[in-house]
Amino acid sequence: MARFILIGLIEPPSPDQQELFDEWYLGQHVYDTALCPNFLSGTVYKLRGGHVGIETPSEYICIYEVDAESYEEAETVLNEWQRDPNAWKGRSEHNELLAGTDAPPLSVKGSGWYEFERGYHTRG
Repeated sequence: MARFILIGLIEPPSPDQQELFDEWYLGQHVYDTALCPNFLSGTVYKLRGGHVGIETPSEYICIYEVDAESYEEAETVLNEWQRDPNAWKGRSEHNELLAGTDAPPLSVKGSGWYEFERGYHTRG
């Protein structure tokens, strides 16, 4: 199978939603998504500094590793997983955090599927 990654450039929509973002997105949503069939892992990195004066598009980057025949297949499986309220036993607690909110505490700055092209490993 081809290996893909799904990248999300994300951050809380406002500083007053940081705590809910940390609890819901970092504490539950990434784990929930990583449990999806075909998904191998979910990893989040937080920006600590810009590079060579270039503006950074997001405070957080989330990377999911996925094995699937195509990104379309991976997207379909992910959408089915996320629509199923019983897919993960923690999903009800996950959704309770958002009860009474207008939208998830998440601002998506960009997202996309990337297929493995090549890699260079220079150290063990």
